[in-house]
Amino acid sequence: MSVVEQAEIAALVRETRQLLQLSQVEFAAKLGVSFQSVNRWENGRNRPIPLALKQIETLLHQMGPEGEELSVKYFSN
Repeated sequence: MSVVEQAEIAALVRETRQLLQLSQVEFAAKLGVSFQSVNRWENGRNRPIPLALKQIETLLHQMGPEGEELSVKYFSN
């Protein structure tokens, strides 16, 4: 994985969480992962598993226009 991809994933996780107005702990609970996982994702140390990325994409679709904007930004190829 390139640095750019890792940075994009970190930004995706952070922006999604902030849009939902959740702490890292609350966001982790919503996704069914640990706080440490979310923290590592946001700091670019780890990448979410595909299932977690799919859950994030689903959350974005459920958030209406703001979520759709992020979805297009990060999930459009």
